[in-house]
Amino acid sequence: MNLTALANQLRQRLTQPLPGSAAHEPLRAVPVGAVRPDFTHTLPPRPGSVLIVLYEHEGRIRFPLTKRHDYLGAHGGQISLPGGKAEPGEEAVQTALREGHEEIGIIPNDLEVLGRLSDFFVIPSNFMIVPVVAVAKARPLFIPQEREVEKIIEGDLDLLLRDDAVNVEEILAAKKYPMRAPHFKIEGEIVWGATAMMLNELRVIVKELK
Repeated sequence: MNLTALANQLRQRLTQPLPGSAAHEPLRAVPVGAVRPDFTHTLPPRPGSVLIVLYEHEGRIRFPLTKRHDYLGAHGGQISLPGGKAEPGEEAVQTALREGHEEIGIIPNDLEVLGRLSDFFVIPSNFMIVPVVAVAKARPLFIPQEREVEKIIEGDLDLLLRDDAVNVEEILAAKKYPMRAPHFKIEGEIVWGATAMMLNELRVIVKELK
């Protein structure tokens, strides 16, 4: 797959209606057993963005993910797209580019933003996330923010597109909630939850373009 050609196709496709929940729901984790999380919220969702950066490296189209430090909480130890909450007055693209720079050192001026995927509500943390898709002309020089990022993982787009890319197994969320979790296995790590659901929308769109 040629990145330039894919970028041109995505730039156009992301202006059209998106699959949204039809792509998200097949990757949604489901609680199992007696212990179930309570995700009721009294405040409206907070705005945030994540960044999906496509680049070529060693003849493959790749994208960066981060592994969070293993702390107590809803997302401790999980694999995520670089991103975070919006600052006052920020647009979604600005948030994604800033967070990408702060978390993994990506230089915003080195990216071309192609568009955005469907807004995604992250239930456990009460965020409404905008996934922003961008392309880099070369593999970025990654500089992980030590406080937030344990390591950077580089996904392979061709492997994500395989028909057998989605696996299912039971995991323990937040160290106490058993979940039946559809997921991708990337560099030996289980990528599930919101990150897998957003990546699956990109996967559905790219498979449609092939």
